[in-house]
Amino acid sequence: METPVAMTIAGSDSSSGAGIQADLKAFTHFGVYALTVVTCVVAEVPGIVSSIQLIDQETIRKQLELNLIHFPITVIKTGMLYSPEIIDLISDALKAFQPRERPLVVVDPVMIATSGDPLIQPGAIERYTSRLFPLATLVTPNLHEASVLLNRELKSVDEMRDGAVELYQKFRTPFLLKGGHLQLSEAIDLLVDHEGVHGFSEPYLPGVSTHGTGCTYSAAIAANLALNRSLREAVGSAKQYISTAIRESFRWNKNGRTVFALRH
Repeated sequence: METPVAMTIAGSDSSSGAGIQADLKAFTHFGVYALTVVTCVVAEVPGIVSSIQLIDQETIRKQLELNLIHFPITVIKTGMLYSPEIIDLISDALKAFQPRERPLVVVDPVMIATSGDPLIQPGAIERYTSRLFPLATLVTPNLHEASVLLNRELKSVDEMRDGAVELYQKFRTPFLLKGGHLQLSEAIDLLVDHEGVHGFSEPYLPGVSTHGTGCTYSAAIAANLALNRSLREAVGSAKQYISTAIRESFRWNKNGRTVFALRH
């Protein structure tokens, strides 16, 4: 059998906990060959975003075109896209495919870092909703991102369920709302698709302050889709993977500060 190929379009994280680096780890874990398109270079460590350098548009375009021409890509995962222009570029490239030939697309709508720093330019949210979401196989917002999309906070599992259904009905594409920020005894995520709402739950692990969990989770879903698993199977496998990665996190003490990083 040919090795499945997936591509991540995202930013580079200097601490290797999020972004392209996290996606590479997840793809490799599941035996999927990983291609990359780097959109920006981020100087960061867990809890601190120091600077963001955008890659010029022509370089992004060339990375994307060469990968699409020369590899049998079955799944594309997007992470930090940062600007409206980059979202337009990716959307145009996807629309050039015939619908049946288009790779599956997992969109992680990266908007806000765990530190609270913005990871998106003004106007990019509108491009997500008008251009990229309609092309997606799955969109995977956390609660902060879902609140931005819905223009209201989600403070309970019931509100999550209502929000997930509303997003599905609005964009007519499956959504996975990640509920870890509720900090309940169970980390509950809700997937809504044409068959209804499906819950995925693992014990919540307090006291582990990592970043990149959203990147890793969505990359793991993309890898499982590349392995020809159904959407629900892919989410279930990825949920177990990210929960294990959090539970087995690395940690170091430096200058009186504990730094966490996902094991996988």
